[in-house]
Amino acid sequence: MQSTRFLHKGTLWMGALALAAGMALSGCGQSDDGAESAEGEQVWRFALEETKGGVQWKYAEKFKEEIEAAHDNVEVKIYPYGTLGSSQDITQQIQNNTMQFAFASAGHVGSTIPEAQVFTLHFLFSQDDSVNEEIFASNPVVHEELGAAYNEKGLELLSIVPEGWMVWSANKAIETPEDFEGVKIRVKPSDLLLATYEGYGANPKPMAYSEIYGGLQRGQIDAQTQPMFAIRDMSFYEVQDYLIEARNAQFVSTVITSPGFLESLPEDMQASVKETVKELDPFIWDVQKTLNREAAEEIKSKSDIEFVELTSEQVETFRESVEPVFDQYVEMAGPRGEKILKAIQDAVAEGNDE
Repeated sequence: MQSTRFLHKGTLWMGALALAAGMALSGCGQSDDGAESAEGEQVWRFALEETKGGVQWKYAEKFKEEIEAAHDNVEVKIYPYGTLGSSQDITQQIQNNTMQFAFASAGHVGSTIPEAQVFTLHFLFSQDDSVNEEIFASNPVVHEELGAAYNEKGLELLSIVPEGWMVWSANKAIETPEDFEGVKIRVKPSDLLLATYEGYGANPKPMAYSEIYGGLQRGQIDAQTQPMFAIRDMSFYEVQDYLIEARNAQFVSTVITSPGFLESLPEDMQASVKETVKELDPFIWDVQKTLNREAAEEIKSKSDIEFVELTSEQVETFRESVEPVFDQYVEMAGPRGEKILKAIQDAVAEGNDE
């Protein structure tokens, strides 16, 4: 894993780095189907939104292994968070065909594809993880409608990747919405997330991922939320007193490519890409569960931070506080977003009844 201390220094350097990387990529003689030599060898670049060792890294490593085994003329290069700029930079590189594959989290890509923000809604998914696994991997309405929305923005949706339940870390125990009153919590720059935490009574603060540790350390923010493995990898537990498990939302990212790049590949390569991402669905589900469980155990062994698990009665008070945000999502995402939301709600209801 790359040093978390390196990432804590901020992101001012990212724009220049991304520009330099983009110039390097565009000047290396690559065609629309990747960096290609005279011998027909290709380099497929895969950019992540996280540091080395996390869920996205495990996914990309397995993707690399499967693709390179199937095609000996392809090399997949993996770029951890920060090496090629911000999430926005990476997505733009996909659209410009200077990057072949990337992760794009719902909170980030939702700024241009509002339908994707369905994954930021709190208390939407089932408490039964097997129900959620099926929705993420194969719900036809979710994949078809969201895929169409991505296509309209010059992106090809390959997979929806859950990375585990979000966990609140804070300087005090948060067991009711009233406990959130005035708490400065870091959020992604999403209107729905801002509305959600304002509904709890908190004071949400958009902030870059790499700035969270310093923000907590300096008191610019009092709390943040990530899956357990990210809290460990970024050492957020060092500067917080409580970890609160509310099972309010999954952290969801998506694997994207360029439609032009994918269509430019020979049919056998297109098939390999699609088959590989499909096969990775159950693999990454098990990986994220293991990583998050191990992260919780490691945090407990390394610190005296207090773990708080909310009861079903406590959860219900939070759920009631954010019900209006569902209407806000539909207003923002339109008929297609409403269709996606209903498909998830129906699948959750059906799965919970079984």
